Parts: sequence; structure tokens; C-alpha cells
Amino acid sequence: MSFTRTLSISLSLAALLGPTRLAAQYQQPWVGQGISSGQSTGRDQVLVAQRSTAPAPAIRRDAPQAAAVAATAFTIRVENISQGEALKLSNGKSAPFVSAPVLWVVHTGSANPIFTGGERDPGIGLELLAETGNPTDLVKSLTGRSGLISVGADATPVGTEAEGPITPGQFYELEITAQPGQVLSTAWMFGQSNDLFYSNDRPIALFDRAGKPVSGDMTAQLSLWDAGTEVNEEPGLGPTQGPRQKSPTDGVQERQGIARVRDRYTYPRTADVLRLTITPGGDAMSRK
Repeated sequence: MSFTRTLSISLSLAALLGPTRLAAQYQQPWVGQGISSGQSTGRDQVLVAQRSTAPAPAIRRDAPQAAAVAATAFTIRVENISQGEALKLSNGKSAPFVSAPVLWVVHTGSANPIFTGGERDPGIGLELLAETGNPTDLVKSLTGRSGLISVGADATPVGTEAEGPITPGQFYELEITAQPGQVLSTAWMFGQSNDLFYSNDRPIALFDRAGKPVSGDMTAQLSLWDAGTEVNEEPGLGPTQGPRQKSPTDGVQERQGIARVRDRYTYPRTADVLRLTITPGGDAMSRK
């Protein structure tokens, strides 16, 4: 038996910020036309990650597994803690800081499986995430890879009905399960950019050396990365960035290695605009 579950994602960043705030609008949804996934018994299983409030929109794909064992449930929260219009522009104006839907991976190993710093984008969906905020292709590409326990994306801010980015004061919240030895990696687009994204430098530990679940603020483990697929413009002002471009294919393409952002523009300090926290819950049932 199988079925398909579709998430219809229809909110554009331009519509969110309002026509009077933007030079141009476009109809491109913030994270595409939806994430469609088939579910079948035993393989390519698709689960919906649970949230603490309201039905969760997160898509979760679990790798084929065998015997059931106890695992720990964790609540992951990504908050936009910026206030007002955090981006100060060269034309004397300002713009709000927004973040796109969050892609997350529970995995083993000592390297972030989403990308490799210094190497060019491998063409598995990171470019789409970094340029448009859409995690769909990357979720599909990562699912089932060796060492990856579960892969998912959360696109609905808590307290809202519609999928879209988080504006000042909003947050995403989702639940994952993991066992000692498993870690977390994440990625999401810096909305007011051409191809920038936030991600952890190294996998984020979910357990300490004694096997005890960790908790707390993990924001310090995040960095702002440049996917190297589109030439940067001033954040919040560039005409071919998501809120202002006429088409998602606008912008000057480039092929550079993925690296932390280093250009002539000014970006807000990550800890001033974002907060990533992990809170462990009780035991959960997982498949190993």
C-alpha cells in the first residue's frame, strides 16, 4: 500500500513583505510548488515530523531500518530574533531580516553531509535551497544515503497556517529522534541574498560523551555560507535577490567553491538575528 502526501507551499517573500516595500514582485512560491513524496512499506518511508503546536508541515524521510529500539526525542527550534529592519542599506534605507524553511539531517559521522566547504556545489539541490529557499531537491537527494538516519524540512512558522519564511519574532519548531552517536546538520537560505545559506560548520552533537542528551543554544555552531552559484549583491537591496527578482533564474551565475561569506558587503552577526536551540524530551521509539 502506498500514498502520496503533498505540501502546497504558496507564500512568496515578496507577498509577505508587501508591495510597497519592494521594487518588484514575482509569483514564485518561497519553497516551490510543494513537496510530494511516496510512502511504501519498508522502503522510502515518509513520516511527518511532529511539532509541539498544531499539525506539523515537516517532511521526514527515514532510511530503511530494522529492529525497534529506544531513542531520544529532541525539539529543534530555529528563531528569527531580529528586531525591526536589521539590514541597514547603502542607500540610507533598511530592510527586514528573513530566513527560509529549514532542512535538517540526523546522521552519523564527523562531517556535514549537506555540503563540503571549498568544493563546488555538487548539483544535488543546494543551489536551489541557497538561491530560492526551496529544500525539496536536497531532501530527495540526501534521503537514503549511507549514514543518514532521517532527512526533513520544516516550512511553516509556528502559530501560522501558511508555509513560508520566518520574519522577526517568528520561529520553526520540529521534533526529531536520535540515539547516542547520531548528530544533527541543518541548512536554510538567508532570504535577502543571492545564494547565501546558514549551516553548521561541523555536525551538532545531540549527546555528550557519556551518552546523555544535550540541550541549549547551539547558534554559535552556525555560519553564513556562500554557495558560489550566483554573484552576490548587497543584501536586502540586490535587484536579483528573491524579494525583488522578476524570475528565480535572474542573477549572474558563477561556479565557485562553497565557502563562508567574504565579500565587500556587511551582514548581521548570526547571533543577533538567529537562535538555534535543542531541547531533549523523553524516550521515543526509533527503528535501527
